[in-house]
Amino acid sequence: MAARLDGDEDGSAELHEINVTPFIDVMLVLLIIFMVAAPLSTVDVAVDLPASTARSQPRPDKPVFLTIKADLSLALGNDPVAAGSLASAIDGITERDRGKRIFLRADKTVPYGELMRVLNELRAGGYLEVALVGLESAGTPATAPSAPSP
Repeated sequence: MAARLDGDEDGSAELHEINVTPFIDVMLVLLIIFMVAAPLSTVDVAVDLPASTARSQPRPDKPVFLTIKADLSLALGNDPVAAGSLASAIDGITERDRGKRIFLRADKTVPYGELMRVLNELRAGGYLEVALVGLESAGTPATAPSAPSP
């Protein structure tokens, strides 16, 4: 003997309500995560960068050296380069191989803005593989942290 309490004869009534409680719970958790993570993503710490003691990398057969001299003039290898013709001069040396690594070296008195200008000019020319060249410094290995100076 079976009894029905609802008025639906065939039992195929559809429920037309969406359960939004799980959606709201997930959104609140994501909101909390982003509220905690957002302040951590901005760094306002003054840093005095140390000298590199990284091991030197093997040198390619024909490296392309771009030099920024102290007077802000550019030299590609040993040849001077005019400021506006950097990309075409590098195209001539690399035979338009945009994947070739360009070794950029600059005098320590060159302002950072000038270095960025040259990097932007290289990027505009399609050269994205740029390595910065520096002198090896004798000291502790790069894996050992050094104590900060007062």
